[in-house]
Amino acid sequence: MLAALLSLEAFAQNANVRTFSQPKAAIEKALHSLQPTSGRLPTLEGFVQEEGQNLKQFQRGFYECSVAVAANSSGGSTVHVQAKITAWYQDPTAAKSGYRALPSNGRLEADLLDRLDDALQNGAAPVSSAKQPSNSSIASKTSDSDSSAPKLMAPMPQLPTVNNPLTGSSIGAPSSDRNGVSQTQRQPHQGPDGQLAALLNEEKNLEEILRNQNHPNNLAAVKKNGAPVLASPAEGAKILFTAAPEDEFEVLDENTSWVHVRISGLSRGWILRANLEMPGDAVQGKSSEPSQQFRVTNDQIVSFPGDWEPLRGKTVKIVSVQATSDSIIGWRAKLDYAKTVFRNDYEALAASGGESGEVLIFDAQDGGMIAATLENVKKWRDGALTDDAFWKICYFDPPETFGAASQ
Repeated sequence: MLAALLSLEAFAQNANVRTFSQPKAAIEKALHSLQPTSGRLPTLEGFVQEEGQNLKQFQRGFYECSVAVAANSSGGSTVHVQAKITAWYQDPTAAKSGYRALPSNGRLEADLLDRLDDALQNGAAPVSSAKQPSNSSIASKTSDSDSSAPKLMAPMPQLPTVNNPLTGSSIGAPSSDRNGVSQTQRQPHQGPDGQLAALLNEEKNLEEILRNQNHPNNLAAVKKNGAPVLASPAEGAKILFTAAPEDEFEVLDENTSWVHVRISGLSRGWILRANLEMPGDAVQGKSSEPSQQFRVTNDQIVSFPGDWEPLRGKTVKIVSVQATSDSIIGWRAKLDYAKTVFRNDYEALAASGGESGEVLIFDAQDGGMIAATLENVKKWRDGALTDDAFWKICYFDPPETFGAASQ
């Protein structure tokens, strides 16, 4: 019995460790070809050990996987994956609310190891600009490797394929499969010229149907062939893959230079705004006045809900805000609004003498939290700190929600 218990304990401890026959260099090469290993969780159920906790009290889940590769004596490699999951805990007592770490149940680790195994079996190499898969192929691979993972949220329409009678190659599925055009509606033609004309006519009809379909209003389309999708919003960042013209991505966030997009499921990437056709007025026609884009839903004086050293255990003012519309608002607009709030609230907070800082919580899917000490707000208001210098000494959680400002 003791041996069985020890065996179970060892298995639990090593569920996120896997040994591969390939050398360390091959493992690291394959890891570079995988999709991003961090991002938002659409739900916490199925990813964390519940341990009697009420997960409905947690919001804004975020995960980050760290990977360690070690060579072993047999010439192979051992890969250890550790997933860190954090989420905002909303306690009935506001002073007890804050971001907390939650234990992973091993699903994220196992998924990454499975994808690594697939990449090694398929002979994956680091992504380059010479030949890259489209986002639709990545979405297909993700769903094949883990059928229980969240599916692609943004529809990615493509032409149905039918068999070309001239070449025998497949150019799509029967039109009745996806667009309601019956095979019997095609007019019979005799000879190669007639068959080709029928196919070209059907392709034109299908394209017209696709153009008339209703699309979500938050999809951005790629304008240039080979547009790189990067792991972070910076020139020279790792290229995840290159996109083809008219590939569409769900927009999560944007600024004047970069657009944060959903690739598939939990996978995210960044594309230069110049390479995308943005989804219309919802993104491009936003009000330039920060005060018109957000509204305050709640404010309170409580202890700082986090572990940031400058405000740990100190009294702060927390301001909860929401966007005034459903349009996508980038991190730059959030920073502009935060500057307005910090500037307007400083005099009253400084006069009270009881608060050490102020915190803004953006209540949205990609919301996040910004915190600043009153001392630094004063230096910034007095001109002793530039905007860039001020943001570098503020607190962002999670940092990636606020793009380059948090780097």
